Amino acid sequence: MENIEQHIFQLRKDYSSESLDEGVVFPDPLHQFKFWLEEAAKAGVPEVNAMTLATADALGNPSARIVLLRGFNEQGLQFFTNYASRKGHDLKENPKACINFFWPELERQIRINGAMEQIAASESDAYFDSRPRESQIGAWASHQSEIIPSKEYLMEKFKNLEKEFEGRKIPRPPHWGGFLLKPESFEFWQGRPSRMHDRIGYFLDAGKWNIRRYSP
Repeated sequence: MENIEQHIFQLRKDYSSESLDEGVVFPDPLHQFKFWLEEAAKAGVPEVNAMTLATADALGNPSARIVLLRGFNEQGLQFFTNYASRKGHDLKENPKACINFFWPELERQIRINGAMEQIAASESDAYFDSRPRESQIGAWASHQSEIIPSKEYLMEKFKNLEKEFEGRKIPRPPHWGGFLLKPESFEFWQGRPSRMHDRIGYFLDAGKWNIRRYSP
């Protein structure tokens, strides 16, 4: 095979599976999001709820990572994490974020911008209780984003916590819980031939969603 630099330089894909028109999308972007999410699930997209979460600290230094969507409603989109992690610190200093879904099987992306807030402790408790026991122990064992001396150190900590919690219910760590992204804008992207992609945006203005088309 040619070297990877040359391969990337020449890599091209012409998108042609679907189109997107502002005259047929739902007037509420969350309904449109649900419709596309259901279509992606039916199409067998792996990890259909995986999304890139982009944050920035108080100085504007950006950071991005993949997290999993765990729920959504008219209030917004929800995920769970360690509040003391890099993203947790970012969102404390700068509670604005962007999430992005990319489903190459359907040649689609969704980008959502908005404000973040922590969800109620009772909601975090309910989700934590639904997690596998090993994941619950992992939430206690890992001080996410902190430097550790070795993998063995972390696994030893995990084993010690297994013994500590043996035979009893594992409580939710106080540093672990959910965030809610309250959307302020959506963009739905559908790949099209010749890079003439469809981009339909929703913007919240005085409590009402306005729909616009953007040039690709």
